[in-house]
Amino acid sequence: MLPEKLRALRKERGMTLRDVADAASVSPGLISQIELGRTDPSLATIRRIAAVFDADLATLFAESSPAAVHISKPGSRPGLATAESHLLYERLTPGRSDLEVLLGRLEPGEATSPEGWSHASTECTYVIEGDVVVHVGDEEYRVGTGESITFDAAVRHRYRNEGPLPCRFLVAVTPPFP
Repeated sequence: MLPEKLRALRKERGMTLRDVADAASVSPGLISQIELGRTDPSLATIRRIAAVFDADLATLFAESSPAAVHISKPGSRPGLATAESHLLYERLTPGRSDLEVLLGRLEPGEATSPEGWSHASTECTYVIEGDVVVHVGDEEYRVGTGESITFDAAVRHRYRNEGPLPCRFLVAVTPPFP
């Protein structure tokens, strides 16, 4: 979905590869590789590209008309990774602008970002296995298997796996953020 949607948005706005690349602070070659489906961009890159189009993250993965019922199957989900770590999110929801649910994985010692960041959403995270330290503002919260945390994502936040085992978790965000 991402390659087709990016190309359509770029052409709809009359932008060149270089226009999008310059606005997103990436190379034109990267934009071309994304449009050709030859690379999976980092989550940070996808956010910057979405911002170029003044769109939310879900817009870049939106199907023309999201189905009323969506089934997410392993191996066919869009993957999102951050440049700063090996964190991988799998997108579980279709391209709608009202809700985004991601399946996340953090290896021991990894964090979602070097520093916290914020977005205008409510975020709820449920830990499937392992445990994660969630930094929200100046506070830290340890969330273990079977527990969840909900917070105002407008407050700077990040996740860090300080345990010895990988952590898997679900993140629900509403509304999705660019």
